[in-house]
Amino acid sequence: MNSASKIKEVTVKGVFMINIFGRAVPAVMLEDEEGLMMPIHIGQSEALSINSVMKNETMPRPMTHDLIVAILTRLDAEVERVLIDEKIDNIYYARITLKKDGTTMEFDARPSDCIAIALRNNASIMINEDVFSTDAISKENFLGSKAITGFV
Repeated sequence: MNSASKIKEVTVKGVFMINIFGRAVPAVMLEDEEGLMMPIHIGQSEALSINSVMKNETMPRPMTHDLIVAILTRLDAEVERVLIDEKIDNIYYARITLKKDGTTMEFDARPSDCIAIALRNNASIMINEDVFSTDAISKENFLGSKAITGFV
């Protein structure tokens, strides 16, 4: 990301099934303060993880993101924020920033993992404005997508 790039905070609207080439695939929907939304296609397990934390559902056994959060808590590390900063060849790139004992550390990670961990820690989800504006859609274009209510 070049230093002139601006970033903005987004919220997670939810996890939805989106029709791509005749196939329903899960996507996490990010929303900015103007109400524009941007989908990021994610895997089934990440969709389940994000959906469960948004609905305050507890799984019978800890999911991977719950384990990561438990480890970070035990190590006294704080999730400062996540940043989705690039899209190259239709792949989004993100970084998670942790803070421990005054030291800030940044790790490359998939946006879906970053989002699942950020939601569990009430951490900010930031995105490069250029990346967001390129892929943003209006709510009207989003109508017809179905929210995930559960996985079989």
